[in-house]
Amino acid sequence: MAIMKRSGRRLKWSLTTIVGLGFGAFVAIAIGLVLGLSVSANFRNTFSLLNDKTILSTEALDTQLRTHFRSVENAVVGIKPYFDNGTIGFDNPDETLEDLSIVLSANADVSTLALTDLEGRRIGMFRAPSGKLWRVETDVPPPGMNVQKLPRLAADSPPTWGPLVRQEVGLFANVSVPLVRDGEMIGTLTAASTMEDLAHIVTSQDEGNDNTVFIISGEGQLIMHSDQDWLQTGGGMNNALPAPWKTAGDPVIAALGDEEPLEEFKKAADLGIEVSSVRAKDEDFIVMKASLDGFSDQPWIVGQYFRGATVSREVKRLTGSLLVGFGALAISVLIAYWIGLRVARPLRNLAVQSQRVGSLSLNEVEPLPRSRVAEVDQVALAFNSMVEGLKAMNPYVPRSLFIKLMRLGGGKAAEARRAELTIVFTDIVGFTALSEHLSAEETAGLLNDHFAILVEAVEGEGGTVDKFLGDGMLAFWGAPDARHDHAEAAVRTARRIASAFHAANEEAKRTGRPQMCLRIGIHTGHAVVGNVGALDRWNYTVVGDTVNAAERLQTLGKEAPGSPEVTILASADTVAQLPAERNHRPVGEHHLRGRSGLMEVYWLDPFAEASPIASGEQDVPVSAAQ
Repeated sequence: MAIMKRSGRRLKWSLTTIVGLGFGAFVAIAIGLVLGLSVSANFRNTFSLLNDKTILSTEALDTQLRTHFRSVENAVVGIKPYFDNGTIGFDNPDETLEDLSIVLSANADVSTLALTDLEGRRIGMFRAPSGKLWRVETDVPPPGMNVQKLPRLAADSPPTWGPLVRQEVGLFANVSVPLVRDGEMIGTLTAASTMEDLAHIVTSQDEGNDNTVFIISGEGQLIMHSDQDWLQTGGGMNNALPAPWKTAGDPVIAALGDEEPLEEFKKAADLGIEVSSVRAKDEDFIVMKASLDGFSDQPWIVGQYFRGATVSREVKRLTGSLLVGFGALAISVLIAYWIGLRVARPLRNLAVQSQRVGSLSLNEVEPLPRSRVAEVDQVALAFNSMVEGLKAMNPYVPRSLFIKLMRLGGGKAAEARRAELTIVFTDIVGFTALSEHLSAEETAGLLNDHFAILVEAVEGEGGTVDKFLGDGMLAFWGAPDARHDHAEAAVRTARRIASAFHAANEEAKRTGRPQMCLRIGIHTGHAVVGNVGALDRWNYTVVGDTVNAAERLQTLGKEAPGSPEVTILASADTVAQLPAERNHRPVGEHHLRGRSGLMEVYWLDPFAEASPIASGEQDVPVSAAQ
């Protein structure tokens, strides 16, 4: 059979070829888009999770270290006033040492507390690793202190951290505060903490064999390492800590100077966490580093590294799924082409129904008839299942909004922007109390019927339903379609709702169902409208004070005397854009919760079209503000 032939100067294709190629292309595009979106989402989610893990683990380490050093700093800050006012000091050494021992006993993070006067005399207390407290009554610097390395303080100096001090009993961090009496500095109070106390913090952050936690001081000394005895690259550390980071014996840390930043971790980088890749011992490692300042004379580097295979495994998994997906895509296209050749005859019906799907006219889509040909029958079943799936999802995406955004340019039209809008906020009066006497099915049915009234009225006037909030609704006009009559359309909608609501109440009265009352607030002003959310969870919505004001106006309807079936309150900003409106009355200026100043409020006749109000025939329903 000829695939194509020339007729005069026109090239004609056989129907079977057109159907086969067309149907195959349709399936290829559809599956390709789904596959592309799925793989893209998987890549984003994978690196998002890795970013989150990086941020959480690094911030957890940073937080625990800061908590430890703040505890040490608080020890000297807390007892400094007692030295400054003379309660304790050099005048009574025994009492002072007793007080210092109490502080040491109460604060396990402090190893040494000592005060030094301007002449170099020193007294203090030191806690040995065994827990025993020793008195310091000598000019020899106690553990954790070195006179030459202690910071120089003035009378108004804040708590100041000095450089790390290495002594025979260990490595110490220290913080000093000035002791001041009558405006003059009389000495220095210093607290020191052994770095051995940080070992449990570093160890607790180590998540296993593929993770190593480390701390590098401002002087370039590797002072903490969670895997000194057995490194991920094999073997142990060459030198005892502290040691220069380049020669300490960890090949990964020694290679930090040749690290390559990873752009996939931008979220972590924005928070000050550097994520990079280094290669050591023919293996890739991922390194996370952050700066810790304020607890030494120079900032420290706290970080951790793990095997690059942790990330590469995820990437390989995604790559594998991508290859499988493309394989499935290729097979699907081939099968679709073959099926297309066999289904040339019912293709016209399929095209018609697909066009209706493309325009989201799902209720107009007719199910494809079953066929005795297995392949055609498969297509019919798949198509019908797809339509049912779309119908199931369609209620969750406003069809009118989707069509508007498509017509206006999709993503660009949905970008968040500032615009003048009119907001409508509705709420059923006392629905919570009413629902207590209804079953779950009755409550859902009542709400569904009510929301159907609201949506029909809003979409009938070209508005956008933003969301349902409990038994209330938020809708707006002026976006995504820009229109000058958004206030008029909103008011017309409110009255359409009132009319339909009244009819529903009449029907409820006839059938014995509960009748309800409704409050509606309307406000016009500028608000931010467009896509708001994060990652792949976006919502086309409106936010801002204008929305809050509409909700407050609805709430203000509680002050209406009696139990009106429908109460509509609008702001002066809305009424100002209703030149032909005559069925309204001012109800005074009111202070709305959450807003400064007063707002002038108007009551609108909810049934104006049915019963226009003449001047003086209607009482003002809301008391004016005094």
